[in-house]
Amino acid sequence: MRGLDTEGSRAPEARTAVITAVAVITALGLFVSACGTGGTGARDEGPALSDSAAGSVSIPSVPASATPDRVNAVRLVKADPGVSSAVKRDLKPCVGDEYPVDVSYGDLTGGSAQDVVINVMTCGDAVGVGSYVYREEDDVYRNVFRAEEPPVYAEIDRGDLVVTQQVYEKDDPVTYPSGEEVITYHWMTTRFTERARTHNDYSKVVGGETAAPTEQ
Repeated sequence: MRGLDTEGSRAPEARTAVITAVAVITALGLFVSACGTGGTGARDEGPALSDSAAGSVSIPSVPASATPDRVNAVRLVKADPGVSSAVKRDLKPCVGDEYPVDVSYGDLTGGSAQDVVINVMTCGDAVGVGSYVYREEDDVYRNVFRAEEPPVYAEIDRGDLVVTQQVYEKDDPVTYPSGEEVITYHWMTTRFTERARTHNDYSKVVGGETAAPTEQ
């Protein structure tokens, strides 16, 4: 009870000073609260930038129209007269209604809509049997690229079309090709033109495929 006794024995002047300080703090609290909840203070203009962000460039948000419209890839390939009958015949569901197709969207031809890249594969070992690029023109998709020499696979890489074709030599097993050709195509006005070509030889020391050394 010693503390209470000490608090109760303060001089009137000290008690008046405490009351005055409390009143000032309360008034300041009310002023800050008013600035934070309304009025025309700086908070209405948004938070101030930090030193590290003051010189940065803001990135505009992507408009909703930039989201590509999903296409029915299977229907598109089967309706395309340029696709071989063999690819169409073998394009069947692997499990249930799941078809072996990969679909990519991106800007390859500089059109008003996103281009569509479709890779058709086999169900068992996912070997690419056909790669196609479709460009939308007047609400119709037109085939502007076709590669049907398996194994083949097409991708979008920084605005270019990159097609990879695996190379097999005599007696190469399906799982171990000898190498690959990587071809880069660039869109020029109305069609794709070859921009670069790279050949890669695979190592033969894979999966025990290396021939045993002969005895001397």
